[in-house]
Parts: sequence; structure tokens; C-alpha cells
Amino acid sequence: MPKFYKSPFNYIGNKYRIMGKILPYFPNKINMFVDLFCGGCDVTINTKAKIYYANDINNFVIDIYKAFQNNSKEVIPYIENTIEKYQLSKTNEESYKLFRDYYNKTRNPLDLYVLMCYSFNYQFRFNSSYEYNNPFGRNRSSFNSSMKKNLEIFLEKIKGVQFSSMEFGMYDLGCMTEKDFIYCDPPYSLTCGSYNDGKRGFNGWGLHDDSRLFLLLDGLSYRNVKFAFSNVIEHKGIVHKTMKAWADRNNYKINYIDFDYNNCNYHIKNRNNITKEVLITNY
Repeated sequence: MPKFYKSPFNYIGNKYRIMGKILPYFPNKINMFVDLFCGGCDVTINTKAKIYYANDINNFVIDIYKAFQNNSKEVIPYIENTIEKYQLSKTNEESYKLFRDYYNKTRNPLDLYVLMCYSFNYQFRFNSSYEYNNPFGRNRSSFNSSMKKNLEIFLEKIKGVQFSSMEFGMYDLGCMTEKDFIYCDPPYSLTCGSYNDGKRGFNGWGLHDDSRLFLLLDGLSYRNVKFAFSNVIEHKGIVHKTMKAWADRNNYKINYIDFDYNNCNYHIKNRNNITKEVLITNY
């Protein structure tokens, strides 16, 4: 079995668990790779290419990646010293809240990563004032040995990645050619993940955004730029008819990703109402 690298972020919607399902669909040779909704960067660090670009609208996450790049040798010592200094642990909620208040005043990206490690479900949640407000992850969340190992590898894998934080429609893709490849894993309009609900200081995602992305991908396809697009085509018995019609109309391939979501947040107890994930490609 091939080995896949795991991001040191337990990002909701990450593709680590299905990396072996989607990577076989990627082109064998990629000059420039663009991960337009990079999230935790699991796909970026597992894709082979000559040049890497990773973008996400969440500037807080992108700032962490840039801090990792600029301070790669000092990152882990800084994290461990910060944990010791503030006495962070799986049970010390008071220290967590004090450190959260400290971060919201200073906004150091590396502190945000440490804070995330001890938060509920390792989530990035912000209020309308862009203050981090995720609750404490009692008895569950911590910067453990597994996350440390993943971070050590991650620091090496992202050295050559060029990061940016902008709304996808503003991202300049004009230089992409038929030798390049773009991967899109946007929020899913059929689901209701915390990255998608508009309650963390960022706008939500809906069918209008899907349509805008479809047009962007059509334009790239017209220029013979290869793309792969992750989404769910059915959820809770609801079919994403707009997406299916778009793919059928353009003769794009709908590749069904076989994966068991029994342990996922949006698993449906009624087995007749399963979630069907797909990877849509134009090649």
C-alpha cells in the first residue's frame, strides 16, 4: 500500500482518508499544481508536481502555513515551549481560555496553531469580530506525538509551496496550460460542515457559488487545462441536480468515490440516505 502524508491539521472535510481513492485519477505528469481550496493541505503534500500553489479563503490558516515556512527550524521548539509555558493539557480548561484570550489580543499565527491543538475537534472557528471562539477539547485534543511527527514531515513538504489567501473567483489562473492541473475541493452546498455554515467569520457556501465555480472550470477546460473537482452528488436523500446536469452537459466524468462514512460527522443512520462522494474530471 502506498504511504500518504497526513497534515498536522485535523481539518474538517480533509481528504486524507480517501487519498488512495482520488490520487489514481490525477494526471501522471503535472507541471504546475493548483489546490484552489487547500484547507489542511492533505492533497497538496501528496500530489507529485514540479510547482505548487495552494490557496484558501481562510487567511488565518494560510498565515500559519507561511509562519511554518519562515520559521521551519523553530516551529516545534516554539510549540513545545508555549505548551509548557501556558500549562496546556487535555484537562486544563482554564489555561486554554487564558491562552485563547492571549491569542485574540496578539494574533500570532503559531499561537493559533497551538490553540487549535487543544480546541474542540481541532476546529478553526471565529466569531464575527474574527476572534477565535472554539471551545476547549477536554480529554480529546492535544499536540500529541502523532501530530508532532506529521508536522515534522509537513514542514519539509511545504517548503516549495506558494501560498495565497483569496476568494476563488479572484485567483489568477490565466497562466495555466495543458501541462498543469487544478484540484478543487470547495465547501459542499449539500452538507452543513462548520467550514460551510457562515458562522465562523467567513461567508457560507451555496448553489450560487457552485455555479460560479462551474463556469471557472469550464473556462479552464476550454483551454485544455485538466481539473479534478471533489463534491457530494447525494446527501440525506437530496441529489445535487445542478452539478450532475453541469457534468453531463459538458461530458465530464463523474467518478464515484467508494468510502464508508460510518465515523464521519455527516453519516446518516438511515442506510437508504447515504452520502455519495464524487470526483468529477474533464479528462
